[in-house]
Amino acid sequence: MNIDDLEMLKSKFEEKTWSETISYDTWEILKVMSEMVEGFEKLTRIGPCVSIFGSARTLDNHKYYRLTEEIAYLLTKHGYGIITGGGQGIMEAANKGAHFAGGKSVGLNIALPFEQRPNPFIDSNKLITFDYFFIRKTMFMKYSMGFICLPGGFGTLDEMTEAITLIQTKKLAPFPIILVVRNYWQGFVDWITKVLLEAKNISPEDLDLFILVDTAEEAVSAINEFYQKYALKPNF
Repeated sequence: MNIDDLEMLKSKFEEKTWSETISYDTWEILKVMSEMVEGFEKLTRIGPCVSIFGSARTLDNHKYYRLTEEIAYLLTKHGYGIITGGGQGIMEAANKGAHFAGGKSVGLNIALPFEQRPNPFIDSNKLITFDYFFIRKTMFMKYSMGFICLPGGFGTLDEMTEAITLIQTKKLAPFPIILVVRNYWQGFVDWITKVLLEAKNISPEDLDLFILVDTAEEAVSAINEFYQKYALKPNF
């Protein structure tokens, strides 16, 4: 644990007066409300999109970057807007694909201690920067017609598993959750099957809440087929 982490931990144990606690909590509530209002106001005008997730560490010469760009381009040509976390790597590739396809390119950026820089392919009027992860995730859930997950780390897992949980518990209307690059995700899916399912901590039908694909065409087809089945279309 470094010094900054230790100081942050210590601050959690410092005793505060009642006045300090009330003042701090009230200010936090106002900040939360402000972020919620801004997110709802901007995204309501855009309409539902497909959210694309993946690692911010993916370089622009990597095959996953190019794959993401192709997926976003094709989705945009089918009438969908694209939402990303607004940063670099896979997020940049998705916004880039939407941008060059002439579609809506949305970035939900997050303010981090090491500063996540918004990528240049987000529409200038469709960039929102959040302080709170949970509000940012609310926006992804509320305004997404589907999740496409490229190879990523803890953030990608967090967003993906939250969506699966909300659909599983019927807190969210079902939508496609697509994991792209089978070899990358297969170990995770095997663990879910061999550990969670065998322990009866999930039901067999929960495995149907997501699908694995390898190509851009498969990912886009999965989104289109889902909405054709229910006679629904992007509402832009």
